[in-house]
Amino acid sequence: MANPNPPPVIVVGAGLAGLSAAYSALQAGSPSVRLLERAAKPGGNSIKASSGINGAPTKYQNAAKYGVDNSFWDDTVRSAGTRLNATVAEPIKKQRQGLISTLTTRSAAAIDFLVDLGVDLSVVAQLGGHSKPRTHRGAGKTPPGASIVTTLLAKLKDQGPDRFSLVTEAEVTKLLTSSSSPTTVTGVEYRNPQNADPAAAPPQTLHGPVVFTTGGFGGDTHGLLAQYRPDLSGLPSTNDPRPGAHAVLSAAGARLVDMESVQIHPTGFVDPASPQTPVKFLAAEMLRGEGGVLLVKGKRVVNELETREKVSGVIMGLTQAEEEEGEGGLRQWDVQLLLDPGATEAAAGHVGFYLWKGLLRKVKVSELDETTRETLREYAAVVRGEKEDAFGRVSFGHWRLGADGEFDEDAEVCVGRVTPIVHFTMGGAVFNEQAQILSSELGEEEKPIGGLWGAGEITGGIHGDNRLGGSSLLECVVYGRIAGEQAAKAALQARA
Repeated sequence: MANPNPPPVIVVGAGLAGLSAAYSALQAGSPSVRLLERAAKPGGNSIKASSGINGAPTKYQNAAKYGVDNSFWDDTVRSAGTRLNATVAEPIKKQRQGLISTLTTRSAAAIDFLVDLGVDLSVVAQLGGHSKPRTHRGAGKTPPGASIVTTLLAKLKDQGPDRFSLVTEAEVTKLLTSSSSPTTVTGVEYRNPQNADPAAAPPQTLHGPVVFTTGGFGGDTHGLLAQYRPDLSGLPSTNDPRPGAHAVLSAAGARLVDMESVQIHPTGFVDPASPQTPVKFLAAEMLRGEGGVLLVKGKRVVNELETREKVSGVIMGLTQAEEEEGEGGLRQWDVQLLLDPGATEAAAGHVGFYLWKGLLRKVKVSELDETTRETLREYAAVVRGEKEDAFGRVSFGHWRLGADGEFDEDAEVCVGRVTPIVHFTMGGAVFNEQAQILSSELGEEEKPIGGLWGAGEITGGIHGDNRLGGSSLLECVVYGRIAGEQAAKAALQARA
């Protein structure tokens, strides 16, 4: 029987997973949603996402050229690597594959959901590790993460303050549980200092079903990252420095999985104006997808469209002499990202921003050193189909320098220095296809924690060893929507 006075759905974390959950909870009939965000502004790392969101098959993909896209599941399983190989126990494999199946089969619906809200996702690119172009972004200058987040946030605010409220600088410190059932979450305890000393701020409570979407721990350099991956000490990151919220879930009985699985993105910009800055802008993967190449001392060293794990591994496997020890032990490599006029034009919205920030600069081909020019001539021959690429690259995006046989020395290219950076954490709370947080280990009989759901980077088990570019925004939308819908149902059925 439906509760005539249902509690609000409580969403913890205002990145894309939280916003998707909040909107879907309201659409599913929840009278109200209370969104708690520990930062001063909503958006999290989602708002910085720059390459796009995966979906297949969708109306924006070029099926006439590439065929109907039925390989997303296969690509995701392949990317998961050793955590889904033949030696993995069948119950664990089955649970991981179920999570991947939900992610991929609901991906087209996720694109439709966002497009129906007014988000432009009409441009499709092929990123590393993908067998077909399936990563969607808009045709304008606004990066996809910002476009999606701002659109969803506006839709939520349109619901009015009685249905939707956002509290920023609200740090959730505890999940409340039922006295009669310790494995059932009934709400949250949080602090909202409002410019006061956080330690002196009195705790506040909210009661209702909880959706936990606080993100990963890539910025928790001296905490969880140091605990699980001390070997990554000194690497810069795309994440703002803040502690992971995983302990809050663990205290409520949640199990964690894959915590050692941390993704190193191969291309974070090294700002020439402040090269030792530890938090860096991501050089979007779509820059390589649209044709960009990576050079070390003027030569290519890898297929730029391999998985992030493989590209990063090649770069980080270079000799110690090509590694720099900066102040505070910051470790960086000297890699050049180069985009020809075709790739520059295809990625114009992103390139314009990077040029404005001073992360990319334009130079004529004639101004490059001879080793680099010779590399570009050889690459142009590969693009023309005159010979196979030594590194196995077969998709060249919109590269056109020398593609017609004429190598224009006066053409302008864009170049910038990049380095591998800590980007994403694949590990997190064990959960299931209904987005329920579990108190059981991966592969064991599922034991959902009542009243608690999760989505986004806080959860683990989907990506395994490596996450495909474009799948972080996707998991936020797919599992955020599921979590919001399930939490709304629980709120409506709760006892008065």
